[in-house]
Amino acid sequence: MSTTTSREVASPAPAKVSKDRPRRGLRASSNFNFWLFTGPFLIGLVIFVFVPIGWSIYLSFFEARFTVTPSEFTGFDNYRQILTDTDFRNSLVTFTVFAAFIVPATWAMSLGLAMLVNRLRFMRAFFRSVFFLPTAVSYVAASLIWKMSLFNGVRFGLANTVLGWFGIDNIAWLAVPDPPWYWLVIVTVRLWLQSGFYMILFLAALQNIPRELYEAAAIDGAKPGWQTFRYITLPQLRATSTAVILLLLIAAYQAFDEFFNLLSKATWGQPPLVELYKMALGENQNYGAGSAGAVVLTLLICVVTLFQGKIMGFGRGEESK
Repeated sequence: MSTTTSREVASPAPAKVSKDRPRRGLRASSNFNFWLFTGPFLIGLVIFVFVPIGWSIYLSFFEARFTVTPSEFTGFDNYRQILTDTDFRNSLVTFTVFAAFIVPATWAMSLGLAMLVNRLRFMRAFFRSVFFLPTAVSYVAASLIWKMSLFNGVRFGLANTVLGWFGIDNIAWLAVPDPPWYWLVIVTVRLWLQSGFYMILFLAALQNIPRELYEAAAIDGAKPGWQTFRYITLPQLRATSTAVILLLLIAAYQAFDEFFNLLSKATWGQPPLVELYKMALGENQNYGAGSAGAVVLTLLICVVTLFQGKIMGFGRGEESK
């Protein structure tokens, strides 16, 4: 009787789940999960990036005025027109000089900020956030602040107010370029906007440098400061420096917002993208020539980037250094 009761009260043992049992639901297929999460991004990339690029290349070989629909095949006439356009060629030369200045200036400033933040022993997160915050500001908003508050041509502007303390007359920062003070306005706003982002890249690279290298250098007699920076820190930052310079070169040739807002009515100091904007969306609305100019600018960026990458050793293995 007791045996029967114990058998009735005891619950049956749970069945073992087979390890070979197929999974169901979202975990059933890794390929399905991959396309589920990346599919919308890839679709948007194709529709909003690859298709416009392909259509722009196709449109550059046709006559297309006041419409994005090609009307007549012209071959390389649009390229001949854009390469012989004085304003476009001047913009390329001007902004090659601009890139030669803004790239090393931003590189040095972002690296300096990263080294300062990396040396802090307290409030490191606070200063890292403060220097990074300008990255979230719109280029348009920053340009208007620089134009209307800091470098206003009247005596109420901050820059002219400070100069007035030393007896210096007001400067028309964005007037006729003689001398070209507008470069100071554009360079400072771009430095303020983008240095924080590249500071984060350098800061991450600095924190990955083994401390043993500095300790070994100290044992060998290397002095802290310039010697350790030149022979340890800078070589260890070679890959990051190459990537930063590549990004800065591309960003320099793609400059548009600050120039369009600061020099909207000027006929001088305009970047290639502003010239192409006026050509494609100006009075003539020549989309064919504008597309040809965009292709030329893209090829120029690729050539400059590859040349710079060749010099800096971008993509080389560790064994080739």
